Amino acid sequence: MSSDRKTISVMIPCYNEEENVRPIYEAVRDEIKKSCPAYDYEILFIDNKSQDRTREIIREICAADRNVKAIFNAKNFGQFNSPYHAMLQTSGECTVTMCADFQDPVEMIPKFVAAWEQGYKIVIGRKTRSRENPLVYWLRGCYYKIIKKLSSTEQIEQFTGFGLYDCSFIQTLRELKDPTPFIRGIVAELGPERKEIEYEQPQRRAGKTHNNWYSLYDAAMLSFTSYTKAGLRLATFSGFFVAIISFLIGLFYLVAKLLFWHRFTAGYAPMMIAVFFMGGIQLTFLGFLGEYVMAINTRVMNRPLVVEEERINFDTDSDHGAKLS
Repeated sequence: MSSDRKTISVMIPCYNEEENVRPIYEAVRDEIKKSCPAYDYEILFIDNKSQDRTREIIREICAADRNVKAIFNAKNFGQFNSPYHAMLQTSGECTVTMCADFQDPVEMIPKFVAAWEQGYKIVIGRKTRSRENPLVYWLRGCYYKIIKKLSSTEQIEQFTGFGLYDCSFIQTLRELKDPTPFIRGIVAELGPERKEIEYEQPQRRAGKTHNNWYSLYDAAMLSFTSYTKAGLRLATFSGFFVAIISFLIGLFYLVAKLLFWHRFTAGYAPMMIAVFFMGGIQLTFLGFLGEYVMAINTRVMNRPLVVEEERINFDTDSDHGAKLS
């Protein structure tokens, strides 16, 4: 790469993407050469312990193109840690993050770069429509609206992390040392002035999505515990409210029993309803409390984001991640 030319880094996380890895590489490379000819490019794949031919194909790409780098994780470290770690390993003046399945349109890259050259340190893509499962898209929209209402920190609707980040912001991420990073919240909370560019999310090009209800729940709870106090506050207020209602109901039954003892036969139904109701309330909020405690525990342990198994086309080893010897 020429020293007098700026470099665009493109970070692409992978997990079982053998059908998409080569096409996304070619599409990104060709788009930058066509639409951003004044820039050099660096493409960084981070593989989260794929079980198919993804790594084999990445090796072939890296052997043919020295501008392509790869990090192979020792295990699957999840949908948040792996891409976040890879962002910290990029070396360009700006870093574009996108998925390998083509749901983040490649043609957005020159739009991001143009806005970056106007002075924006962060340029993000925000979905306005999607060709994915309509129910999933609607539920995501509901979640974004709820978390936006509950959070004291600004939250960005329909933002998945797809966007461009200036190297100064990447340096900010390196200094955070957060073992449970949530890039969507970090951008909203700590990022400088940003530009949002709307786009329609296309369908996955090939392969099977790795998002399921558990992974979506995991993302929702990470955001919930990181950026809201609503769960704990709701538990406090609900407990106070239920205690008052229980006291009033108990007082009513006591008075009724004293005044109409010979005719009052409430039976066990009210007691059983109260027991199950209170049990449900307690279990719900124990779950909320557990989520917060689990988030605290993860941060206290302060484990590395990922453990790397191998790097390809890196001239020197970075100090930002743990590595198997």
